Amino acid sequence: MKKHNFSAGPCILPQEVLAKSAEAILNFDGLNLSLIEISHRSKEFIAVMDKAVSLVKELLNLPEGYSVLFLQGGASLEFLMTPYNIMKVGGKAGYLDTGAWSSKAIKEAKLLGDVEVFASSKDKTYNYIPKNYTVPKDVDYIHVTSNNTIYGTQIKDFPKTDAPLVADMSSDIFSRQLDFSKFDIIYAGAQKNMGPAGATLVVVKDEILGKTGRQIPAMLDYQSHIKNDSMFNTPAVFSVYVSMLTLQWLKDLGGIPAIEKINEEKAALLYAEIDRNPHFKGFAEKEDRSLMNVTFNLTNEADQEAFDKIWNAAGISGIKGHRSVGGYRASIYNAMPIESVQVLIDAMQQLEKQN
Repeated sequence: MKKHNFSAGPCILPQEVLAKSAEAILNFDGLNLSLIEISHRSKEFIAVMDKAVSLVKELLNLPEGYSVLFLQGGASLEFLMTPYNIMKVGGKAGYLDTGAWSSKAIKEAKLLGDVEVFASSKDKTYNYIPKNYTVPKDVDYIHVTSNNTIYGTQIKDFPKTDAPLVADMSSDIFSRQLDFSKFDIIYAGAQKNMGPAGATLVVVKDEILGKTGRQIPAMLDYQSHIKNDSMFNTPAVFSVYVSMLTLQWLKDLGGIPAIEKINEEKAALLYAEIDRNPHFKGFAEKEDRSLMNVTFNLTNEADQEAFDKIWNAAGISGIKGHRSVGGYRASIYNAMPIESVQVLIDAMQQLEKQN
């Protein structure tokens, strides 16, 4: 039976990318060597890294003056690297608190300076995105989390600020059209929309670096990684390679404009069923619903056993909600085909018919 993978991350990847990746494990680029055993400084892998960087710049339509890095440590390490690199000694940063990941980022930033949480949706278990807030001006940067996997919310309008704007885009990078030049730092773990866990994409505006007045440990210094083309230490070779293949797949599909249209169609279908079907209710406020992570609950918890049996029988995987929210979470990242979304909708309708 075909599996329909709605996992929040590591997530579904395009089938053709998986096939090419599997081939490279055994014989990469006709070398009769595995991708994961060749030198990261070989011309073959350097070509992979260069192509991955080039595809990021092209797909995000980045102007000159940005560096693209493939690092390690996930978004969790970037929670610390961001303030290390752009918060001045004795400085201050502004954070928008929209969920568990922004809360973790706030905690790390407080290790290096003052943090002003200028808006939060914690009062309603993060089921909405705050609005009508005042963005602080006396800060070294503003930090946001663009999409919240646990709660199924997504920022539609980003803060307007003259300070550098930093965004954790781990769960919706490359999924929708934005003016990415408005951001000074973007970071994203690969395991949502790009590739397997292990690599972290960082896009940074060069001119904001080197102004903190602090000595930064080499591994935490963006400039160390920029000078060494993401090879200050051994990169996550396999994750970078699969990310490169996924970015090429996206480009061949028509880039971000094309995938955004597909993502909107998938989300519209699923949200329409949640709103129509009396056995389900959405968790996130409608105006803040995510295109990537669809969170919903049963209106009657007594139906859980029956519904779980239905979706399991349909070959659906990974839709259990996060333990802090409960219910269900269908992650419909770029590689999720609309046919799989329809399978989930059919399962929801089957529950309705049984009742």
